[in-house]
Amino acid sequence: MTEPKLTRPCVDNLTPYSPGKPIEEVQREFGLTDIVKLASNENPLGPSPKAVEAICQAASEVWLYPDNDCYHLRRALSEKLGFPGEQILLGHGSDGLIHNICLAFVSPGDEVMMSTAPFSTWDFNAKLMDGTPVYVPMVDFRYDTEAMAARVSARTKVVFIGNPHNPTGAMVTKAELEALLAALTDSTILVMDEAYYDYVDDPEYPDSLALVKEGRPVIVLRTFSKSCGLAGLRVGYGATTPQLADALGRVREPFDVNSVAQAAALASLQDPAQVERAKALNDESKEAMYAAFERLGLAYTKSYANFVWVDVGRDCREVFLELLKLGVIVRTGDIFGAPMHIRVSTGTAEQTKRFADALQEVLGGPAG
Repeated sequence: MTEPKLTRPCVDNLTPYSPGKPIEEVQREFGLTDIVKLASNENPLGPSPKAVEAICQAASEVWLYPDNDCYHLRRALSEKLGFPGEQILLGHGSDGLIHNICLAFVSPGDEVMMSTAPFSTWDFNAKLMDGTPVYVPMVDFRYDTEAMAARVSARTKVVFIGNPHNPTGAMVTKAELEALLAALTDSTILVMDEAYYDYVDDPEYPDSLALVKEGRPVIVLRTFSKSCGLAGLRVGYGATTPQLADALGRVREPFDVNSVAQAAALASLQDPAQVERAKALNDESKEAMYAAFERLGLAYTKSYANFVWVDVGRDCREVFLELLKLGVIVRTGDIFGAPMHIRVSTGTAEQTKRFADALQEVLGGPAG
């Protein structure tokens, strides 16, 4: 007897998320104890001491349900971003907000535009809602906003822009974004995924929040996972227009930001210097990586985020495995459609040197 087909057809087209290899798994596989993880774009400085203190205090009350409205965190973000509380978005990481966006706005057959090598959550959630992902090729690992503008149709419902882009670290400029916006229809929502916003220091970086204030159908997403070092607690936030915020609030799951996460995020906002510390370390690590890649004759992409995209000139899986044996975890580029690239997160000076030395050993070349 043939078993009945119980799943929705779109489920067969979904690929589960593949995270960076965890430290514990490498320890088990290779019997190593000293491991450097530069695979998931985490902040090597960790969270603010204020956030750690808040986590400890909040732990004693985890038997209570969290504040569903995130009242205190919402008020703090309202002041920080300059929007009324009802326009502030909060969710279980940026991933949770991306899920809600597709849940609220994407109907079967709607087109969801993104670049090639997209952040996997965009693609995953578009397919989950029976939407049609539209992939616009990048040029030299940068967004081709002209090609995206030309591809807009009456069916284009959502356009995702990662700014900076993961995995390349490339940035969309003000002029490029304005040109793309001019091509969008009134029924198209632009989502600016700005997870790495805090690391950018460039006058050409667009002010996406200003677009929201102008009333444009734009959703801006940010996170406490990167510069604030709270990746393990999953707190995403952002802002949008009242109409779009209302729709997103209707599909949001209850209690999707837990109480410990709310307390830690609120405390992080009270320590703005931690972002400056993270940026300073990030800049130092990137410069050290650039120098190492140039010694080895490797092509890399200038990054506006906390990772670097580099062509290792060999099968990235082979390089990845050899680096693992030396206790260094990076991200392979094949999952992004680039079989000779790796993505390396920035780290402390010691971690960065450890990676550079390991890469030199794997590839051969002049020692640093």
